[in-house]
Amino acid sequence: MLTVLAFVRDELLLFAAVGLLAGGLDDLCVDLIYIVRRLWRRIAIYSRFPKMTTEGLPPVGSIGPVAVFVPAWDESAVIGQMVRGCMKAWGGEDVHLFIGVYPNDKPTIAAIAQALSEGWSDHVTVVINGRPGPTTKADALNCCWRAMLRWEKDEKRRMRAVVLHDAEDVVHPDSIRLIGWLAERFSLVQLPVLPLVASGSRWISGHYCDEFAEAHGKALLVREALGASMPSAGVGCGFSRSVMGEVARRRDGSPFDESSLTEDYELGLRISEMGGRGILVRMRDARGALIATQEYFPDTLSAAVKQKARWTVGIALAGWDRLGWSGGLGETWMRLRDRRATLAAIVLLAAYAGMLLTAGLWMIEGLALISLPPLPPALTFLLGLNAALLVWRLSVRACFVWEAYGPAEALRSVPRTFVANIVQMLAARRALIIYLRHLRGEKLVWDKTAHRFPDQATVA
Repeated sequence: MLTVLAFVRDELLLFAAVGLLAGGLDDLCVDLIYIVRRLWRRIAIYSRFPKMTTEGLPPVGSIGPVAVFVPAWDESAVIGQMVRGCMKAWGGEDVHLFIGVYPNDKPTIAAIAQALSEGWSDHVTVVINGRPGPTTKADALNCCWRAMLRWEKDEKRRMRAVVLHDAEDVVHPDSIRLIGWLAERFSLVQLPVLPLVASGSRWISGHYCDEFAEAHGKALLVREALGASMPSAGVGCGFSRSVMGEVARRRDGSPFDESSLTEDYELGLRISEMGGRGILVRMRDARGALIATQEYFPDTLSAAVKQKARWTVGIALAGWDRLGWSGGLGETWMRLRDRRATLAAIVLLAAYAGMLLTAGLWMIEGLALISLPPLPPALTFLLGLNAALLVWRLSVRACFVWEAYGPAEALRSVPRTFVANIVQMLAARRALIIYLRHLRGEKLVWDKTAHRFPDQATVA
């Protein structure tokens, strides 16, 4: 029996080691490209030209009009504060909010009305969906799009850009000017997303800080360097009005795909397939702070699993069917990285099972004073190589977290990797169940999580 368990241990560890090695080398290649790109820009560009800040942007109010779409289903707890935050941040800008709501969501409508009673009502259009909610986020966004077209016709003005935000977002005062200014040169402009650190959920909510710090500090920059598509994060991102009009024309008037759970991600890839160019912009304001969108992410295990399962269905599972593998080598590589979540969860499960089985066999050896077959030399080598890559991976992530959040969160990012792995494995299981039901004909709906808005003192 123990010999059989030792054989199972070896097979689990071998499968996990090969999978982890492939993922580790993949991440290492991205790291090396980022390092080379950063050194080249420092030597060839920033040695001759200073980094641009918002002091070089046109004056407040000179860029516009810019449309902001905010889909809102069951958001009464946050939407009023979000609107007030926009009033404060963008009070002098030529901007107009289109907030998509539902007729059966009276609390959200009332919260918006209360906020608008304090002013700024000329800058907001409440778009009531013709169907009761929830439908899909893309459906709410398409309603906002049609309302924007009516606004353009009535006002005899054409929007310069379309910006997406969620109801819980904390916006930066300079973001509208920056996106609007760049929208004439780029089809998609993505600003960094900086999750807020929830003091009561350093581990669950905190792992989003680690992932976004690395993704929006490195991974998207590498995609840009490779000429691959720039996926939209769905918040803090703007699209050229002309490009959105072309997408709508190709989709019978609705630019957002209502059958998708990740319509924002897909839109970025569709725009790239049309020849449009996306860019991630990491610019500092006059105070030296990064121009970014801030928000709280899920702070409980169930909510995090629910959200990441939705992302996995839309990107890794349904996205494979819907978007295929078009593009060159760089694009194919990035899409493969996007879609590896489910396979990565299986590899992680095998790795943890192999580790637990190894620990159990060691205990049996020690207590029973028996000798079991050792690990094969080749497997030992693979495990050592993976250990070295893991140390590198954790160090790289900690560096990006340090830059975004400081040394304390950088140290927490190391053990938080284990939490992120648990969330990923549970989310992959939920995603597979949702996707299999979808294949049997079950309709995908807006499977959203509850949101909360931060106190002003919490915002950087």
